[in-house]
Amino acid sequence: MKRSAFFQINWMMLIRIAGWLLLVEGFFMVIPLLTSLYYGESDARAFFIAMGVTLGSGVIATFCVRPRRFDMGKREGFLLTALVWVVFSLFGMIPFLLSATPLTVSEAYFEAMSGFTTTGASVMPTVNDLSHGIHMWRSLMQWIGGMGIILFTLAVLPMLNSSGGMQMFNAEVTGITHEKLRPRVSSTAKRLWLVYFLLTAILMVLYCAGPMDTFDSICHAFSTMSTGGFSTRPESISQWDSLYIKIVTTLFMFIGGVNFALIFKASLGDLKGVWGNEVFRVYLGTILVLLILFDIALVQNPLVPDRIESYTIDPLFIIISMMSSTGYTISGVGDWGLFIFSLILIMMFVGACAGSTSGGSKLDRSLYLWKNARNELYRCIYPNRILSVNINGRTISPEITNKVMVFLSLYIIVILAGGIVLSINGIPLQDAFFSSFSCVSNTGLCNGFSGLGESYAVVPDAGKWVLSLLMLTGRLEIFTILLLFTPGFWNR
Repeated sequence: MKRSAFFQINWMMLIRIAGWLLLVEGFFMVIPLLTSLYYGESDARAFFIAMGVTLGSGVIATFCVRPRRFDMGKREGFLLTALVWVVFSLFGMIPFLLSATPLTVSEAYFEAMSGFTTTGASVMPTVNDLSHGIHMWRSLMQWIGGMGIILFTLAVLPMLNSSGGMQMFNAEVTGITHEKLRPRVSSTAKRLWLVYFLLTAILMVLYCAGPMDTFDSICHAFSTMSTGGFSTRPESISQWDSLYIKIVTTLFMFIGGVNFALIFKASLGDLKGVWGNEVFRVYLGTILVLLILFDIALVQNPLVPDRIESYTIDPLFIIISMMSSTGYTISGVGDWGLFIFSLILIMMFVGACAGSTSGGSKLDRSLYLWKNARNELYRCIYPNRILSVNINGRTISPEITNKVMVFLSLYIIVILAGGIVLSINGIPLQDAFFSSFSCVSNTGLCNGFSGLGESYAVVPDAGKWVLSLLMLTGRLEIFTILLLFTPGFWNR
């Protein structure tokens, strides 16, 4: 008889690390607290309480819990990765509960999970009534979650390098294979976060140089670089009606969809290594092909304004926004027709490059699928030929190829299952499946695309919890969450 592994898991170590992470989250809450104080808002009290509760819980978990052993294995790595995102959202929702425009528990948790997973779906009927502090916290949550909570922890807590760090790194960082920039996981995490921070700072400066004020520039830099999509304005980027803002946003959404290991290489001057990456070239080629398809459809649409911007920057903005899962839209996109909407659905599914802040199933996996399918078709004619999948000049093992096929199958199954569960909760079938798809892909589209209306506020409470789970499942790329529901995970 198989014995349960529940009591073999190093729970005390998991709680202690979760405590360290809560200290980090409490530290980040200082930023929206100071923002509210600067603008003289009553929500400063909400952030002060939230920060106190978060830091207090972190201190108790860190200094009062004494693990008998400090090692962590694969089970602990997967558990901690999932646990941290749940705990961060539980404490991150406190400001929403206590703000001047309070949300219910279901709404607050949904909003927090949407922020940390960079989904960008919102239950806010309008953002006009939100305080500067709440706006800052929503954007900051996305920025923290964009590169990854665990990755930040590995950067600031080098001790985890030899204590399950690799398992956590693999469980959180998106992709098929995970490229380490340095031999130690903590060193890789530091360099990835450094690149992320510098790009965000550059984007803030560029936004400030345009029509955005300083506050909007900071919030949108957080949301854009993380490919999250939260905005301080109900019209989102369209509020500024600025070609400059569209170009800058498009450029950095594109960068957000690139593998950050490649961006790091580019920062060192290794441009040949970047261009030599096959997935990056496919990313560029896909954008170009989609732009041509968009233009073919837009030229024939009488509702599209006849100007150069309508056939260049506007479609490019939407293409990169959807592939990177940022979810920003512009005015008039709802009139572009069903053909473009179908392309948007494909982009939401495929996503951008693995190792980026984007959502979706990742372009890398679609490339694996295409090459493997091509090989299988070739074998129908030449059954004795031995063919392999090659990426970047390297032969991919059958085990990895098989894992990609399983992932894509499970990805579709999770979307379908989510849609079915949502429809049971009284959501119309079309809206149920679209909402499930949007949350699993971490795109967060609703406004202008789904019959749900302006936000996810109309979704029943049970549906909000289901969507929150779908957002987390999509962000941690299916396996990390589904593993927790398998009997084998809990058997020794």
